[in-house]
Amino acid sequence: MPHSDDLLWGALGDISRFAALLTMAELGVADHLAQGPLSTPELARRAGAHAPSLRRVLRELAAMDLVRAVQADAETDAETDAEADAYELTERGGALRSDAPGFVRSSIRMLGEEGFWYAMRTLPDTVRTGRSAFIEQYGPLYDYLARKPESSTLFDDYMAARAVPFTEGLSERYAFPATGTMVDVAGGKGHILATVLRANPGLRGVLMDLEHVVDHARQALAEEGLAERTEVVAGDFFAAVPSGGDVYLLASILHNWDDEDCVKILTNVRTAMNPGGRVLILEVVLPDDERPHLGKDIDLRMLAIFNGGAERSRDEYAALLGRAGLAMSDVVELGSGASLIEARQR
Repeated sequence: MPHSDDLLWGALGDISRFAALLTMAELGVADHLAQGPLSTPELARRAGAHAPSLRRVLRELAAMDLVRAVQADAETDAETDAEADAYELTERGGALRSDAPGFVRSSIRMLGEEGFWYAMRTLPDTVRTGRSAFIEQYGPLYDYLARKPESSTLFDDYMAARAVPFTEGLSERYAFPATGTMVDVAGGKGHILATVLRANPGLRGVLMDLEHVVDHARQALAEEGLAERTEVVAGDFFAAVPSGGDVYLLASILHNWDDEDCVKILTNVRTAMNPGGRVLILEVVLPDDERPHLGKDIDLRMLAIFNGGAERSRDEYAALLGRAGLAMSDVVELGSGASLIEARQR
């Protein structure tokens, strides 16, 4: 077990390492190095960066085994000996390529976005007051994203990439009904809905989200060849959700809201669903002990960005469902820290 001082100093160093990761992601360093080593001046030219500053970041990235220093090609590099350093991409660093599977790069870029960075930096203020310092500065997250199209696109890309490992596990580990209608509540661009519909050709889908999202969802589902099997509608899940569904999916939704709001959402779903229908909640479920867990990290982000948003344990989700007239019937582990909670009408 590391000495406690090692853990503390390691945490202090994490801010510098994250800043180096963010620089690598934003400047596309992994993409530029994908075809082979480049001298630092040439890499800086391609990335639109200041070479001496980039050299210092590369030194940190090399210490993290994301890039590796190599000898520059004297025949192709015109720099002096002092500048003729070069770097190549390591296998680990390949995870930050824009075409790499997973959501490492999109997560780094999202957490480094102006508002998200502010939210984590001001967590002490949030803890002092019990109110999100992010919301005090920028307003509610989705209003903030609606005002900032670039940040909204970044957030959508992050959510889509983050959903990939969850959706793969979802299709493999949960048995959807052969026929009927699945309603994806606040389903974003419909990545999860598309995955489920492709694996279950007898199902049709309805995606509901905010007005500024639905056009993107409609286009994405059409590109998947699912336009004829889906309907996309704008709405507010605090007012109502589309009725007549057999399966209602709430993916990474409830952790944004406090208990009272969660009960409102779940009650609206129960009211809208067909008899015998089911509710599927895709979230990270917290363990009941003190071991390290992804959910505890995400929980602090929820604390920083939302008033009342939180990750919850299995028992806490069961209690919310009970208050909404639903009963937990199963919990399926999907991997990557995610779980699928199934609930039915009591």
